[in-house]
Amino acid sequence: MVTASSSAKTSFAGPQIHLRGRLVTEESGRLSIGSAPILYGLAVYTVLPVTYDVKTKQHLAFRLADHVRRLNDSAKIVGLQLDEPLSEKKFTEHLHDLLVQNNVRQDVLVRSTLFTDEVLAGTKSHGLPTSFSMYAYSGPQFYNPNGIHVCVSSWRRTPDVCIPSRAKINGSYINATLMKNQALAEGYDDAIALDTAGHVAESTVANIFIIRGGKLITPDPSADILEGITRDTVIQWAERQGIKVVQRQIDRSELYIADEIFITGTSARITPVLTVDKRPVANGRAGKLTKQLQNEYAELLSGKVTIEPAWITVL
Repeated sequence: MVTASSSAKTSFAGPQIHLRGRLVTEESGRLSIGSAPILYGLAVYTVLPVTYDVKTKQHLAFRLADHVRRLNDSAKIVGLQLDEPLSEKKFTEHLHDLLVQNNVRQDVLVRSTLFTDEVLAGTKSHGLPTSFSMYAYSGPQFYNPNGIHVCVSSWRRTPDVCIPSRAKINGSYINATLMKNQALAEGYDDAIALDTAGHVAESTVANIFIIRGGKLITPDPSADILEGITRDTVIQWAERQGIKVVQRQIDRSELYIADEIFITGTSARITPVLTVDKRPVANGRAGKLTKQLQNEYAELLSGKVTIEPAWITVL
């Protein structure tokens, strides 16, 4: 049943990465096996989509300011030690240098990380230096854009009082890994997580929407979800078009009677869910509204349409 392009190759978009304030080769840009990110996952990150316009030969970064804000917010939640928040200006400079020096002429994803830069320091970030890294990579869409088959995981999403899901914390993704491994072993593409109260949270790496009666319904942030930037984009875009959006608790049984279901994320984009626990959604095909939003989201990324001009940063 697995349809995701898990075997397709993802690669660095160029030989150089940004690390500790300068560009270095990917081979030399390594961390010690005793470093805090390796031993304890003491790092936070964001993934920014960058589109390359072949006509203008310009790079277009989508919602750059929001990605910088989320990266700083994640660092604040974890308690990473920053002299001052990473500025949008400095982030943009690093991104521009990375793309230009690597001669990137394609659509890429850019992963930026703030990490505790210390060796054998124990399980703490307090009083320790924080460094920054950035690299661009290319590859196929994370999921099959035609749709995926999912199960509801037996593992639960970690609650805010344990490891906050609203922060993109590297070490927290063991939770998603347990779910994903279970799903793959059982023949699915991905898993849907429930929170500790038994309500729908999100997929392993993406937010979730269901459609019932023409309304978009998505878990509210109290369901231990990442407050995703793509999620927010879909909400704002749908509301602009007069589509009612409701943020509330979603019960597991609602997945089985939804008219349509899709997941959203920077890497996932907008991906239809075709079945849940082998129960078909929309007769096992991508629904009409889901396909509409897929197409419109691609136009938003490319700057062809927009809600806020500030969403597109020309590099």
